[in-house]
Order: sequence, then C-alpha cells, then structure tokens
Amino acid sequence: MTRKTGLGKGLDALIPGGESALPASDVPLLPADRISPNPRQPRSRFDPEELAELAASIREHGVIQPLIVTRGEQTGHYTLIAGERRLLAARQAGLQDVPAILREASEQQLVELALVENVQRADLGPLEAAEAYRQLAEEFNLSHEEIASRVGKSRTAITNTLRLLKLPADIQQALAEGAITEGHARALLALPTPQAQSAAMNTILKHGLNVRQSEELVRKLSGHQPEKLLKPASPPEVKAIEERLRQRLGTRVTLNRRGNSGRLVIHYYSDEELNALIDLILGGLE
Repeated sequence: MTRKTGLGKGLDALIPGGESALPASDVPLLPADRISPNPRQPRSRFDPEELAELAASIREHGVIQPLIVTRGEQTGHYTLIAGERRLLAARQAGLQDVPAILREASEQQLVELALVENVQRADLGPLEAAEAYRQLAEEFNLSHEEIASRVGKSRTAITNTLRLLKLPADIQQALAEGAITEGHARALLALPTPQAQSAAMNTILKHGLNVRQSEELVRKLSGHQPEKLLKPASPPEVKAIEERLRQRLGTRVTLNRRGNSGRLVIHYYSDEELNALIDLILGGLE
C-alpha cells in the first residue's frame, strides 16, 4: 500500500528518517555562497531586526538547526528547501559554511516544505500563505482538502485564506503592512465591488474600527438590518463556545441563548465557503 505523504506533522512527514531533527554538529557543512534561495519560498518579508538578532545568536552559538537543501542545476551548487531565515542570518554573521541536509525534492515539494516550515512557525503573513496555497492549487492541481492535509489546517481555513487574493490591491497592501488584520479583510470580502471594499476600508482606518465594528459597518453598507448597538455582552461561557466553534469551522459563529433554547448562526461569505462548511459539518455525522 502506498503511504500517503503529508506535512501536517512537520518536515519529517515529507522527508522520512528524522534527519531534520539531527543536531547541526552531526550534519555535513556546505558553502553558504553556493546555496540559492528556494524559488518557491512563500515568505517575502523578513524582519531586519529579527535577522540581526538571529545573526548575533549564530555568531555566538552557530546554526543550531540544519538547513534542508536539494541539488542545484550547477554541479556543487544547491537550492534551499527550508531554512532561508537561518541562511540569511548565517551570511550576515559571516559564516562561510552552514550545516545542511541534502534531499531530493520536486517542484511541488519545494512549495510544500517551505510553506509548512513557515506555517508551523507562524512566520507567514496571510497573503503569503494565500499565494502559496494558490500555487499548490493552480500549478499542482491540489484540492483545498489536499492542501489542508499537507499543512495541518482545515479545508475551510484554506478556502478563507485563498479568498484574500480576491481583494483589491490597496486592501492587500494594507493587510501586508499590518494596517488592517485578516479579520478586517475577510469582513470586507462581503461587499460586492472593489470600490465598495476600498471605501469601507478607508472608513475602518479613519475611525480605528475593530473587526466586530467593521463587520457591523459592512452589514450596514450591504443593506442588512444592523444589530442593536447596545446589545448586552455575551456571558463568558457563550463566548467560549463561540470561539471553539469559530476555530473548528474557520468562520464567525454567533450563539444567542434564551433560557434552554436559542439560535446558533454560522456565517459564510461565498458559495465555496458554504460548501466547505456543509462538508465539514455533515462529514462528522456520516
């Protein structure tokens, strides 16, 4: 039986044998200047201060966790699979050689390995993750379910993140720069046109609206009946249930209780997201 390959448990899930967990002292050294960046690296931003701190640590202690590389097109040259931040910091620290594990990898695996390394370290911004998911979906014909299994996320989370790429350029830039959060961006997706989305974002920035206030603004702009502004805060136990459901389903959930009865509302913002939610809910019942 063919063993299914996945990335949810880390780099060793795709690179068997556990070599990536070896201490750097037990790994061969390769010339740092012969290692090229992973062309499929989804992460496009590296914080200069964090790199400087890592470089200082490397000067003191060396590279603790080895890089993972594959053979490059030229003899004696290599392409990075995982560890670009360590490689950049090692060069900044003046190291000529770095510990590196040599592995064979396909183009798809270059995307998957770089993606899972960053996702597991929470290093990727939402747009960077979305672009990596897009590559896996469009260039390698992976379904959202297959991507989810490889990176240890839910299918709904993959679908929601990919939807961010539909936002206009100004909103994507604001998200990348941290002016708005992913929650703000997802709320804006409910508006019908790029012009309406951009106008709403300007209102959010002007008034410093939080995510919940932004969702309320979007409902008003969409013509939906707004919720009462003076609605009493939900009890802590209700908020806890809503948060558990939000994390499980990957979307906003509202629980309204009245005694022993009430109403549970699951929000969705596209047909694809609705289908993903239906699959997720009914899949657990069948």
